[in-house]
Amino acid sequence: MEKHLFLGDEAVAQAAIDAGLSGVYAYPGTPSTEITEFIQGSAAAKERGIHCRWSTNEKTAMEAALGMSYAGKRALCCMKHVGLNVAADCFMNAAMSGINGGMIIVTADDPSMHSSQNEQDNRMYGNFAMIPMFEPSNQQEAYDMVYDGFELSEKLGYPILLRITTRMAHSRAGVVRREPRKENEMHTPEDGRQRFILLPALARKRFKTLIAAQDAFTASSEASPYNAYFDGSDKELGIITTGIAFNYLSENYPDGFEHPVLKISQYPLPRKMVEKIVGECKEILVLEEGYPVVEEQLKGFLGLGIRVHGRLDGTLQRDGELTPDAVGKALGKPIASYYATPEVVEQRPPALCQGCGHRDMYEALNEVLVEYKDAKVFGDIGCYTLGALPPFRAIDTCIDMGASITMAKGAADAGVYPAVSVIGDSTFTHSGMTGLLDCVNENTNITIVISDNETTAMTGGQDSAGTGRLESICAGIGVDPAHIRVMVPLKKNYDEMKAIIREEIEYKGVSVLIPRRECIQTLTRKKKASKK
Repeated sequence: MEKHLFLGDEAVAQAAIDAGLSGVYAYPGTPSTEITEFIQGSAAAKERGIHCRWSTNEKTAMEAALGMSYAGKRALCCMKHVGLNVAADCFMNAAMSGINGGMIIVTADDPSMHSSQNEQDNRMYGNFAMIPMFEPSNQQEAYDMVYDGFELSEKLGYPILLRITTRMAHSRAGVVRREPRKENEMHTPEDGRQRFILLPALARKRFKTLIAAQDAFTASSEASPYNAYFDGSDKELGIITTGIAFNYLSENYPDGFEHPVLKISQYPLPRKMVEKIVGECKEILVLEEGYPVVEEQLKGFLGLGIRVHGRLDGTLQRDGELTPDAVGKALGKPIASYYATPEVVEQRPPALCQGCGHRDMYEALNEVLVEYKDAKVFGDIGCYTLGALPPFRAIDTCIDMGASITMAKGAADAGVYPAVSVIGDSTFTHSGMTGLLDCVNENTNITIVISDNETTAMTGGQDSAGTGRLESICAGIGVDPAHIRVMVPLKKNYDEMKAIIREEIEYKGVSVLIPRRECIQTLTRKKKASKK
């Protein structure tokens, strides 16, 4: 059959469409963004009217996907790894309620933190919620897991967590598609009030049901085609590997494995297969991308004297991505590395684009703040986070989405003056609005800069939920309209910008400044498109 050259993200998206998807819900975040973008650009998705608008944040995405599942339709919910922190409330409770229509939750983890503030391994969340998980080792598996995963989700009655990583999401391979399926007919659950109203009396019953379902989850994992045992002649060592780490192992054994290998790509752990390799081998090496999730579970349930090597004992590095070289070194193989950065390549940090409105905003802000001895600027997640780097060095903190406003509020409560928050338009609607309400309720002495480039620029220019609405949102939350000040961040307006910034810092209350100029990248793309 014809093969399609898909990114891992695209394989997930196409499989969902082919499996009878009715809606994808997501907030853009690298390395997950291309899943939703692929569906948005799909002719089949347009023809069928598949929902594919961006959600305001990951929590709203998760809840909307669960609502579509409640109606009997198949729903896909996608986010980068830290997005699951935002969606965790609904995620954990969806494991209690279960689902109606099939529901797959994609977490795109980012080991080595290529574009993230941590490298958390969301298999921990899957174990925490006690739901089935998939972890593909290649793009074809990613496609097949999603295609079949919706049916498995409906059969088991629970959402499924699909964990991919940056290398899987953003590398390409040939994928064979399968026969497209029709969308589910709408049907709401007959026992909906017993399952979807998590009052304590009902939730206690649902938790017992979830615990009882673990045997079915494990049985499915034991029978899964994605979990495979490869025998080997040298049983001094047994190797357990998961997801994409299986590829790195395979690269070190181009002519076949010499040790027994257990490949795990569906969870819970296939216990019988684990017991088989442990029973046959003297020592175990665990190769997994991310945290020592399997390694810790092995040490927890085996109760045997067998030695287990991996990230915990230093055989593999505790942080960052695995590579074929790192796996080869753990196996004691001589390594001729192909992955070292040549010395002739100069490392260059990322920088704000030339012509970016954030640049003009930071320059004006910096010029004003030198007048204040103890000024602190609390930053947020977006392109403008690069204001922390030279030449601006304009922000003092950046922790998580929306934290600029709330951290600035806490600092102001402690006596910091001026306490300035810098947040983007998309991040503001994602998780900044509630923090602004806290400030309004206490009339906090704070200056909030919503640097508005009218898009979600950091992830490629997706629609921003607040475009054209920021002033009305702020006024609706309760900010005095006299202290909602819009500026155009251009050098010709520097004196005006600085005067406005200075006036609002001097105001003893909540001020919102909105420097607004369209992202230079989206503007350039629009101009090119108009010439065609």
